[in-house]
Amino acid sequence: MRGLIFDVDETLVYYEGYDHREWYEKWVLPELRKRGIDLDYETYRKTVRGDLPRSYVKRFGIDHVEFWRLVDGVNLRYRKEMARLGRIKPFPDVGALEELKRMGLKLAAVSNASQDCVEFVLHLFNLGGYFDAVYGKDYSNLDGVKPNPYLIEKALKTLSLKPWEALMVGDSHHDVIAGKRAGMKVVNVTRFGRVEGADYYVENLWELVELVKGML
Repeated sequence: MRGLIFDVDETLVYYEGYDHREWYEKWVLPELRKRGIDLDYETYRKTVRGDLPRSYVKRFGIDHVEFWRLVDGVNLRYRKEMARLGRIKPFPDVGALEELKRMGLKLAAVSNASQDCVEFVLHLFNLGGYFDAVYGKDYSNLDGVKPNPYLIEKALKTLSLKPWEALMVGDSHHDVIAGKRAGMKVVNVTRFGRVEGADYYVENLWELVELVKGML
């Protein structure tokens, strides 16, 4: 046991009053319509969930990399506005990261959001310094986001860890699947309910610390 890879949104931080559909229709869709793209929410959601490839949007006459850069740019503006309003908050147990670092563990953060969005949120709460590697969406492999294990495998390689030497920690079904596909044991943080398929379940990050201590 030498390291942990963390999801970020809804695992370390949360967004007060966030609704995915409302975010898309209020923030993203108006920007798409300025470019003549009228993409309904359900189709967009399928691309985010991985039911459709990220390149699906090419049929709307826009390069798929350009499309996702546009969406991510809107998302960063959204996060900055939510931060200004005080509506992005760290969970009260994120202090557990300091304890895990004290234990000599390597830590990474992996998110389906863009690199800019991930770094913005981590630095907003001075969390970035706890991580030896931080990876957001990779525009050279847009379908490499969770539940694909690509970003997790990238983090493992950077940290020089084998899958069995680390735990994947997250709140969602995608976190569990991606961790499993990477060959890792997965810890589900049950802030919003239990996700089937994980190896371990904790209610908060302090419980995670105790779990890890037992493994060490």
